[in-house]
Amino acid sequence: MNPSCYHCGQGINQGALVLRKINQVEREFCCHGCAGVCDAIHEAGLESFYRRTPEGELFSPPPPPNKDIEFFDYDEVQSQYVGGLDQKREITLISEAIHCAACIWLIEHTLAKLDGVQMAKVNFTNKQIKLRWDNDQIKLSQIIQELNRVGYDATPYDASSSEEAFRKANRDLLYRLGFAGFAMMNVMWFSVALYAGADEDTEFRHYFHWIEFIIATITLAYSGKPFLAGAITSLKARSVGMDVSISLGILTTYFYSFWVTIDPLHPGNVYYDTMIDFMFLLLIGRYLEAISKNKAIDSTRRLMDLQPKVARLKTENGIEIVPVRKLQANDVVLVKPGDQVPVDGEVVEGIGNVNESMLSGESREVFKTVGSHVSAGTLNLDGALFIKVTSILQDTMLGKIVHMVEDAQGSKAPIQCTAEKIMPWFVSVVIALATLSFVYWIVNADLETAMIAATSVLIITCPCAFGLATPMATAVASGVSAQNGILIKNGAVLEVLNSIDHFVFDKTGTLTKGQMQLKDYNFYDIESEYELLKDLVKVEFHSEHSLGKAIVQSLQAQHPEFKTLDMKTTYFQAHPGKGVEAKVQGKHYQIGTSQWLEGFELAIPEQLRALEAEKAQLGQTSVWVAQNNRIVAILFLEDEIRDDAVEMIQRLKQRGKKVTLLSGDRQLVAETVAERLGGMALQAEVLPEQKHLAIQTLQKDGQMVAMVGDGINDAPAMARADVSIALGSGTDVSMDCADIVLLNNELLSVDTAIDLSERTLKTIKENIASSIIYNITLVPLAMAAMLTPLIAAITMPLSSLVVIGNAARIRSFYSKNAIAKRRQKSVE
Repeated sequence: MNPSCYHCGQGINQGALVLRKINQVEREFCCHGCAGVCDAIHEAGLESFYRRTPEGELFSPPPPPNKDIEFFDYDEVQSQYVGGLDQKREITLISEAIHCAACIWLIEHTLAKLDGVQMAKVNFTNKQIKLRWDNDQIKLSQIIQELNRVGYDATPYDASSSEEAFRKANRDLLYRLGFAGFAMMNVMWFSVALYAGADEDTEFRHYFHWIEFIIATITLAYSGKPFLAGAITSLKARSVGMDVSISLGILTTYFYSFWVTIDPLHPGNVYYDTMIDFMFLLLIGRYLEAISKNKAIDSTRRLMDLQPKVARLKTENGIEIVPVRKLQANDVVLVKPGDQVPVDGEVVEGIGNVNESMLSGESREVFKTVGSHVSAGTLNLDGALFIKVTSILQDTMLGKIVHMVEDAQGSKAPIQCTAEKIMPWFVSVVIALATLSFVYWIVNADLETAMIAATSVLIITCPCAFGLATPMATAVASGVSAQNGILIKNGAVLEVLNSIDHFVFDKTGTLTKGQMQLKDYNFYDIESEYELLKDLVKVEFHSEHSLGKAIVQSLQAQHPEFKTLDMKTTYFQAHPGKGVEAKVQGKHYQIGTSQWLEGFELAIPEQLRALEAEKAQLGQTSVWVAQNNRIVAILFLEDEIRDDAVEMIQRLKQRGKKVTLLSGDRQLVAETVAERLGGMALQAEVLPEQKHLAIQTLQKDGQMVAMVGDGINDAPAMARADVSIALGSGTDVSMDCADIVLLNNELLSVDTAIDLSERTLKTIKENIASSIIYNITLVPLAMAAMLTPLIAAITMPLSSLVVIGNAARIRSFYSKNAIAKRRQKSVE
């Protein structure tokens, strides 16, 4: 075995070994670049970058950069966090300093001013910043420095260590909360003594005030730091956030009490106890809020936990246990019975059953044999499987699902974007109302009443509940759906889906099972039928279309020797919606629809044309084969309608939705399928660009359109639709274009997604309504000096917790009782 590079973990090629002393210890590297980066990392004091668990994972991401963050500009470092090292790059940063909706506005507007930054989106729920930048215009270190300038220490996000980062932030918050509670208890003793009569003695009164002042000052400096730091950050960026109003309330109370303290003859009371009390209560609110938000995204973390950290690598010396991150493409790993599959790959040896419920939502066993594809995180039930690695970690299907769920939780619905625009104005109005209250009461009462009223207004009018209304509901809905086979990639779609008027379905692989079977074939003037079938397998082996896959599987089942063919072709080109074109050993093949072949001025034999019409009446699809510009065969394939397709169409019609079948298949075949499904509008023999135009036409008529498909030819139409839904069994292209992916491959999940959309939108409206009612009710009371700052401090975090708790109720959407009620409703 070749030694591994200390920095990147890759094997060191013979003759490429580089030795360098790092902290007086000689290390092995694969190149001078890795050695230089490692040296820079240690010089920057970031040795924890290399601390790995026994499973090969980092304990935590690199600590927040202070002096030297240029090492993030190295491609070797960025390769661990960036998908591709091109000119335009994307990365996800994490910042524990993000704690309110106003932070989103501040960060996004700050980064938008930087030349070279093309996109900056903040995910409030999990404190992540999705960033796209031009590496030739600006370096990553410059972006991080700009974030540091406005008060946000950001580091590249590592999914494996994000939970530790959350735990660390919550622990820090808990320490501040505990200190505030300790101070509150001690100050209360002096306050009780003063209220009990000690204030009648000037000497005792003055003495107790100074003790309370010392405790309050220390508490303000430590426990109040998050509020003060947030306020300073906002003011530096010429913005106003939630912490500005809270800090003004705290400081107003503090300095008024200090004034009373230094003036022994002042008749007023000190409010150190009140100030510490509402800091304590505010911290309780933030701590509970942090815990609730962690639970909201807990489903995403559970998905990440499904991916094993180690694998059994097959080597020349036997089986070796290695970290998954060290595996490379084409490595072979052993998965024993009862183990989870650590990678995406292809079975090269062994047979067995695999439980794929974590991807599909269905608990049935899937039989795997040589050539079968397996996904990371699935459970091997029986039999030892040797798997050739194709993808690891974030590049696996599970990794992509986690990434898409996180994107959905961070995406913004239109209603949320409106809320964020209101935030700065909201806080400005709050400060204006507090000032107005102060002026009114100082004129009509006294300074103490004015101070209490203004402070109460500042504390009670918190925009957090309003800002949390949408992202919390979206995060919970996206997370819980992913666990139940419905992957919502874009959170905004939950608001739009409920308004869809027209559902457009692709036929093959969507309304039908997509498991086409070769029923019959006829040859026309060909020398060797066997050689033609062999060439067909070679050509269609490279096709992503369900028809191509069905031809290969059927012919290989009839001729087992075709499984070992050399599938190489000198040329291959897919023409979406038309067919494929290829060259095999000097023979030029065109395989596809008759309309496409007619475009090449090929003569279609009448006897085959008549046979095609006859088979179409039976719902069979025809595929024509041309060899060297001459028709030589026609194939007939048939696909069964999905078991739940008829019920799905019926449910949509009951909802008052319009339904259209959009297919590239022949008119007669499409009509037969539409009739079996209970009847619907139909457009057949359409090309991919025509599908796109069909969606556009419906939209021009004022309709909101959803497209449900599964193939490459559906991608343009799905990209055009207001909402796009792809089946998990479809192609990567269709899933990339989709807003929703049905991992469970159940059409009825479309109806479930509509119900989820209704539930989520209802929750968002409830959250916004509760936030508005809270402010409308309590702000006037605070302005009227009918609420003390302590009461304000209690109610403010409670409003946020009400919103979070209401959003968490969405988790019950997939409870047994809720599912039973929806089924009963559909039956009725």
